[in-house]
Amino acid sequence: MTYSEPPRIAIYGCGPDEAVLFRELAPRFGVTPTITDAPVSEANIELASGSRCISVGHKTPITNATLLALGQAGVTYISTRSIGYNHIDVEYADSVGISVENVAYSPDSVADYTLMMMLMAVRDAKSIIRRADMHDYRLSEARGKELRDLTVGVIGTGRIGAAVIDRLRGFGCRILAHDNRPKVAVDYVPLDELLQQSDIVTLHAPLHADTRHLLNRQRMEQMKHGAFIVNTGRGALIDTEALVSALGSGRLGGAALDVLEGEEGIFYADCRNKPIESKVLLRLQELPNVLISPHTAYYTGHALSDTVENSITNCLKFESGNQHG
Repeated sequence: MTYSEPPRIAIYGCGPDEAVLFRELAPRFGVTPTITDAPVSEANIELASGSRCISVGHKTPITNATLLALGQAGVTYISTRSIGYNHIDVEYADSVGISVENVAYSPDSVADYTLMMMLMAVRDAKSIIRRADMHDYRLSEARGKELRDLTVGVIGTGRIGAAVIDRLRGFGCRILAHDNRPKVAVDYVPLDELLQQSDIVTLHAPLHADTRHLLNRQRMEQMKHGAFIVNTGRGALIDTEALVSALGSGRLGGAALDVLEGEEGIFYADCRNKPIESKVLLRLQELPNVLISPHTAYYTGHALSDTVENSITNCLKFESGNQHG
């Protein structure tokens, strides 16, 4: 593939580790990168000057006003360094002449992390570690559970959900799955049945209008008494207020959450010396049976390398006219 001049790609919201990889990989692909750690906004549109393609992070929502300004500046393609699109109004982008595409990366990072959180939840790891940190080494009153004795319900069986199922098979547990488009060899059941029979429910569905608050108060009431919820997908798949209520009443046995409604502006920031305004987050973190981590399941060296390389190749495919959905 030859170009009259190297294609330029503006890369927004780029962390230091990503920047190192972009600077290393871009010359191999004949690409000139313009890199900033600031998220894309109307204030820094000029960085995209001369670029038809830009790459953005997933940590900050992109406003429609910014999309309009990008379109007016000549940007016709956005590659988001994430699997999800919920930080971009894709339909509006299309209306102003901008195509949006996600980036595939190894599902193993999130799948491994999901299993870790699942195991920590059923073994009461948070309380055990907290007590040990205070030099209280007594056994807890409640014994842990073994996965082989449990039924795990997997909601969403795309690449990550399928990778979670692959890992679960090794533990000998019963696996149920729910997806509108079955993709893997597993026992698919209606959602209500999955909720009623599962000891652990793990969420891997994409977030859109139909899946927002997929686990709402009514559906949590269908779940087994003492069941666990694991979410490494998107925070708004769960009605968080309903989750707090179900955990507080003892109806649910616990939750392990790598994502949370309203995480924007909190996760990825150092909040040690400033007040946390999310009362729901504070309440969840007080509960001994709730694990919270800051949207970090994807964050491995392997996945980061995949993300950077695929961001560049996506843009090159667009430049060469080989768009794909």
